[in-house]
Amino acid sequence: MKHTPFFTLLAILSTSLPSPADVTLPAVFSDHMVLQRDTPQHVWGTAEAGEKITVTFDRHSATATADTEGNWLAGLPSLSADGGKPHKLTVKGNNEIVLKDILIGDVWIGSGQSNMEWPLKNTDNAKEFIAGAKHSGIRLFHIPKVQANEPAKDVKATWKECTPENIPNFSAVLYHFGRELHTEVDVPMGLINSSWGGSPIEPWTITEKSSGKMYNGMIAPIVKFPVRGTIWYQGETNVIQKNGLSYGDKMKDLILGWRDAFHNKEMPFYFVQIAPWGNPRYEDGQLPALWEAQTATLKLPNTGMAVITDLVANIGDIHPRNKHDVGNRLARWALAKDYGKKDVIYSGPLFKAMETRGDKVQLSFAHASGGLKSRDGKPLTEFKIAGADGNFVEAEAVINGETVVVSAGNVKDPKQVRFGWHRTANPNLTNSEGLPASPFHTDNWTGGTGE
Repeated sequence: MKHTPFFTLLAILSTSLPSPADVTLPAVFSDHMVLQRDTPQHVWGTAEAGEKITVTFDRHSATATADTEGNWLAGLPSLSADGGKPHKLTVKGNNEIVLKDILIGDVWIGSGQSNMEWPLKNTDNAKEFIAGAKHSGIRLFHIPKVQANEPAKDVKATWKECTPENIPNFSAVLYHFGRELHTEVDVPMGLINSSWGGSPIEPWTITEKSSGKMYNGMIAPIVKFPVRGTIWYQGETNVIQKNGLSYGDKMKDLILGWRDAFHNKEMPFYFVQIAPWGNPRYEDGQLPALWEAQTATLKLPNTGMAVITDLVANIGDIHPRNKHDVGNRLARWALAKDYGKKDVIYSGPLFKAMETRGDKVQLSFAHASGGLKSRDGKPLTEFKIAGADGNFVEAEAVINGETVVVSAGNVKDPKQVRFGWHRTANPNLTNSEGLPASPFHTDNWTGGTGE
């Protein structure tokens, strides 16, 4: 009988016995990350069942025990921003993970379809913006496109410093938004891009009964990671699908669902009113109807809308290349609403009410303090008026302080007014800050004002 050598036997036995599982962290925890200030922190991951985990951040520490499935979560207290000082996070179990160059600041998500995904390298003045993207206090996290039938636990991404090398393929709108906040508020900004060109709103949505595949693959893995808020640029596909006013209910589901998932009932949610587009794939009336649905979303608390009818250089391009002003207009809402910048004018005029005075209609607006003006100094454009017959004709519109007076010589008993109510709208009414008025109609208008 041939005997197995002793050391060979030991090697066989050692490979057949279970080895302690390494402690792991999800991808959203990595070197160069930004942790959301002023809110309790969660650190979570996997380990061997029953394994004791110790998490240390500066002078703070917390412990956790992995459950029977190997999952663990530890809590850290709220952290205050400290001028961009780098920190270290240590996670120790059977093994040790050390993450470095961690900042404390604000974390914002950017999501939606192609106009949010649109990379900085393909925008106006890209060369200049890329060369200037040297911001040690801005960090980038780009989530790749993944759909999942069930909520996923992780993504394949890593935090990167904002440098000319790392920024070209990052979301231009999210970058310009974050850069403006970083400049004005002077705290670190963590920017999480999770967007997918051509996507409708439904796959991003979570309700009590279901969750969309893009939400599952690209949002669910980060819902335990505290964030300051979300910016959203999406809707083009839903215009093509002829969703119209029903898009308002979809937006409500999206916003409330994300707020529930992130356990942040007041999470700011700022979105872009999608741009005019001349292509007949937008059937007549569908884009204005979706605009109204977007404006109606402003009735939800802690929401805001950037109007961009004036930023379309090519009406045949569904992707306007000026993403700088889009990001800055979204940032205005955040600066005014979240960062206490009371002097920031954050919206263009939004229709509020009409009053008929004989053969004229007087229109009043929110966000018109300081007066209204014409963007190009010419007479106001794209106002139409109708009488009881519902036949709309071109109208004369004259600014009167914070109101606009509309009339047409052949309409003696006016009943309705429309403004920019078509898919190629480019009206010239603005407020004193030069921010454009949103298209509207006056008959049973459902829009909000975000005041």
